[in-house]
Amino acid sequence: MKTVLGGLIVALAGLSMGGGVWTLKALKKMRFEHWLFLGMLVGLIVLPWSVTLLFCPGAVGALRSVPASALIKANLFACGWGIANVLCVVCFVRIGVALTGGILGGLGLSLGVVVPMVFKASGLFSRAPDATSPAGLVVLVGVAIMLAGVVLVSLAGFGRDRMLSNLQSGSNRFSTNLFLAVLAGILSTGPNFAFAYSQEPIVNALKSRGAGDIPAIFAVWAVGMFSGAVINLVYTAFLITRDHSWGVFRHAGKELVFGCIFGMQFCLAIALLGLGNLTLGALGASVGWGVYQAMQILGNQGVGFLSGEWAGVSGKPRRQMYVAIGILLIAALVVAYGNSLVQV
Repeated sequence: MKTVLGGLIVALAGLSMGGGVWTLKALKKMRFEHWLFLGMLVGLIVLPWSVTLLFCPGAVGALRSVPASALIKANLFACGWGIANVLCVVCFVRIGVALTGGILGGLGLSLGVVVPMVFKASGLFSRAPDATSPAGLVVLVGVAIMLAGVVLVSLAGFGRDRMLSNLQSGSNRFSTNLFLAVLAGILSTGPNFAFAYSQEPIVNALKSRGAGDIPAIFAVWAVGMFSGAVINLVYTAFLITRDHSWGVFRHAGKELVFGCIFGMQFCLAIALLGLGNLTLGALGASVGWGVYQAMQILGNQGVGFLSGEWAGVSGKPRRQMYVAIGILLIAALVVAYGNSLVQV
């Protein structure tokens, strides 16, 4: 039952995160840096800190009692994610949502699933079975299936760009952007590791002062992802300042709402991810991340198709993408099945 409930929670989280990029596609006046600035401000500063300060009694005092090592560890992972998030949005613009989402999701999944089984995380996750256990082996099979899906996503993306004449001679530009997407995928595991390896002392400190489970989870993201938020805000502010485009915010109209909606979806996604991981149990840091990433890919592909990225593309590339989506869904189910094999 916990596998089903936890799986549904992290699936909703992944769909919320993957589908959130629809707001980027809706922009006419704002560029991606304006959109990302608003999204990170709302999603990682305003909302999580508001929940923490309003619904966690004595939040400041509780956070001061948390060992510095836990906060530093979380924010180191968050720094990597901050870089990945910037690269991710750049790749969304340059090579499309569908291809970028597939690469990030596959690489991020493989690392995010395997590492917590090898290097045990904190609290409940410290009891995760090894990768060589029956449950661990099933999960690894799911990862292998996922990587096969990523290969197909990449091949479909290459085929799509050839049909749309988006590749330059020698494919140098596309290759560079593909490398950026791969690097972003490796670093994108930051949120999972920040939560898995630092959540116990933070949650315990908040709950000892009377905080509920969900507000305490928000607090983990508020303090643990702070450095990632700063990286995104500083980078986007630099771009806006360089281009003298702060005035765009004054004339953006309803597009300001798009940036805020992205931030709200982002905050909802990471809060549900933390809750779902804990609900799944000892293997939650691995299984939860796996299902989350698969559903995020599905959300990305949905946005890609609905926004017209695949308009005019038929034949082999489109068939490859359909098969890849099916493979990714199967991989998510296999990973979830692995969690049901954990001996409580």
